[in-house]
Amino acid sequence: MTTPPRVIVLDSDPAPMMQSLAQAMPDVIAEACDSYEAMHDLVPAFKPDVVYSVTFAGRAGYPCAPLYGPDGPAWISVGGSGVDHLETWDTDKLSVTNSAGVASSMMAEYVFGSLLHFTLDIDGLAADRAARHWEAGRLMRPLQGKTMLIVGLGHTGQAVAKRAKAFDMHVIGTRARPLPMQDVDEVHASGDLDQLWKRADFVVISVPLLPSTRAMVDARAFAAMKPSAILVDVSRGGVVDSDALVNALRAGAIAHAALDVFPTEPLPEDSPVWALENVIISPHCSAVFEGWAARSFDMFLDNLRRWRAGEPLHNIVDPARGY
Repeated sequence: MTTPPRVIVLDSDPAPMMQSLAQAMPDVIAEACDSYEAMHDLVPAFKPDVVYSVTFAGRAGYPCAPLYGPDGPAWISVGGSGVDHLETWDTDKLSVTNSAGVASSMMAEYVFGSLLHFTLDIDGLAADRAARHWEAGRLMRPLQGKTMLIVGLGHTGQAVAKRAKAFDMHVIGTRARPLPMQDVDEVHASGDLDQLWKRADFVVISVPLLPSTRAMVDARAFAAMKPSAILVDVSRGGVVDSDALVNALRAGAIAHAALDVFPTEPLPEDSPVWALENVIISPHCSAVFEGWAARSFDMFLDNLRRWRAGEPLHNIVDPARGY
């Protein structure tokens, strides 16, 4: 591209990104936007070539209409991995990229922090300390030798698998194209899940939200799992059937769950999930760490250089596959 591109940076605090953009490419014509609503006027007035977008206010109200309109960009760079807020798009008119991989290590740490919280009974130890109770026969639950099922072997799933092997675990997983992968003992197709649930001591959900994955972890899946199983969900709200999950946790069909995503966010105050004692609830923060925003934007800047040079973009998302 010979003329300087016109770029909108959509974020709750776009100033640091605007500064980085100006330093990296002073000739770029850029506008900052800190609200979804303002995009409805800004897009037709500014006519961007590119939009870098962080879904800082959730999926509801995201400004798809102006972005897909006649004055919308040719490329949307998503400052995260999930793209379900974009619904669908015409790949002949619009390219969408994401920042998949930027937070995979942090998300893997969240997974293992959650597992160790339960297997070491941190809540029980804290209660004993508060009661000044010494339980001499307390047993720890090891990770070594256990089987982990990773549903979705993308960037995050692979990072989880790498750490699972460091704990000497047996790792099985699913992906759309079941080819052999490093750190995974068995790679299966998603259609094999009915036979895999019952084998897992730990289940990690890390797939995008698609029509094919919505409510994929349902009552039937929970009924097939071990009563001692621990589930960690770092995917998107809607992949796990919330009602089925609550019922399973109440009935002891599974032992514990660590939940970072929910169908409605923030999690409503009247949600029955709040009252469950065998869960960890986190506010969709497993991918959020100090410096993540800068790292994601650096990935965008690298892609912007490629775009201007006419080179293929990294991390182009297929809307049919969600990644």
